[in-house]
Amino acid sequence: MADALLTLDALRYDAGGRTLIRDVSLRIEAGRRTLILGPNGAGKSVLMRLMHGLIEPSAGRILWNGGSGRPAQAMVFQRPVMLRRSVLDNVIYALDLAGVPAAARRARALDVLERVGLTALADRPARVLSGGEQQRAALARAWALRPRVLFLDEPTASLDPGAAAEVERLIRVIADEGCSIVMVTHHLGQARRLADDIVFVDAGRITEHTPVAEFFASPRSAEAGNYLRGELSWT
Repeated sequence: MADALLTLDALRYDAGGRTLIRDVSLRIEAGRRTLILGPNGAGKSVLMRLMHGLIEPSAGRILWNGGSGRPAQAMVFQRPVMLRRSVLDNVIYALDLAGVPAAARRARALDVLERVGLTALADRPARVLSGGEQQRAALARAWALRPRVLFLDEPTASLDPGAAAEVERLIRVIADEGCSIVMVTHHLGQARRLADDIVFVDAGRITEHTPVAEFFASPRSAEAGNYLRGELSWT
C-alpha cells in the first residue's frame, strides 16, 4: 500500500445551523489523482476546502503524512482571482508570498508560463485574458509553488472543450512530475480520463472511495449507482 498523503478522521463541518460534512473518514495516497464526484450540494467543495485548510472542521482530525504538518500545496478554483497586474507579476507575487528568494522568482515564473503556453502573454494584464487563458495562468501560479498536492475545484466548468482539454493536459503533466491531485468535477468523462481513484460524496458523506475503473463498472453504493444512471438523490 502506498504512503498516506492525507488522512481525514471522523471529520464534521457545521455552518449556518446545518451539518455539511458528516463523520467523514478518508485516506488519500501520495502520487494519485483523486477525483471527487457527487450531486450538487453534496459537500464536495466544502470537503476540499477543509482538506486545503481554508476552513477548519467542527470535529475530527486532518493528518498529513500521519502528522499535523501540511506539505507544500496549492489550490485552483473554478473562477480564478487575478490581481490587477500582468500575468507574469501574478505568478511572481505568489512566489513572493511563498517566501521564494527574490533572485529566483522571475526565472521560475517565466519557466512555468512557458510550460503552460503563456509566454507571449506574460506582460498582458491578467484580467483581460480569456477564461481558458486565465485558468492556465492560475495553474501556472500554483505550479510555480512546486506543491506536493494540488487541489482543483471544477477548474474546467466554465471553459469551452478546447480550453478544457488543454487544462486536462496540464493537470496530467503536473501529476506526472509527482504532484498528487485532488479535484472536484461534475464531468463523468473527465473523471474517467483523469482519475486514478474516485471519491463519491452524497449529503455530506462519502459513500465510496474506489479505483476509477471499478467505480464506473460496478459502483458499490446505491447513491453512486443512482448518480451514474442520472437519478437524483433527495436525502
